Amino acid sequence: MIKHVTLAAVLAAALSGAAAAQAPAAQASGPTDPQIAHIAYTAGQIDVAAGKQALAKSKNKQVRAFAQEMVRDHAAVNDQALALVGRLKVAPEANPTSAALSAQAATKLQQMAKLKGSAFDRAYVQNEIAYHKVVNSALSGTLIPNADNAELKGLLQTGLKLFQEHQLHAEQLGQAMGKKKRASQDHGGHERPTYDRPSGGERY
Repeated sequence: MIKHVTLAAVLAAALSGAAAAQAPAAQASGPTDPQIAHIAYTAGQIDVAAGKQALAKSKNKQVRAFAQEMVRDHAAVNDQALALVGRLKVAPEANPTSAALSAQAATKLQQMAKLKGSAFDRAYVQNEIAYHKVVNSALSGTLIPNADNAELKGLLQTGLKLFQEHQLHAEQLGQAMGKKKRASQDHGGHERPTYDRPSGGERY
């Protein structure tokens, strides 16, 4: 049986543990601008990868449209972030938070790869709802307040507004999918999760 760990849980755990992984001086002052840039970029890349996976696996028009929006918007914000740090001559700094995000998001993609059809669609949308909630909370509560550079802070604030719209869109999509599922069940339809058959003859 597959254990589902949402990307939101990954981000929340990584952010909550970030301070403990930093040096004592960093703990007192919070993440630095180079670290903030790296964390924000990594979080964006994670959602781009999730969106590309959805585009490769989903046949649902609404899910595909949402995934295209995520890929486009997060890639655009990341491009702006790279342009900004290049102009400021500041290199994004790798840190334990970014490393934890990347490693566990890769595991999540592998888990999602085993789902297909409506099971994948629902899991993807629910993950996006939870993920954007935590990303938006991290931006407003940790990354934006600790950003010293005015341009970086402004970019993060612009991103927050956009990602709040993403969260609302994902919630609306999730509600619509939930209504469709309930309607199917009311008419005697039964859905069951489907999984891609793994290699090696394993069975679930």
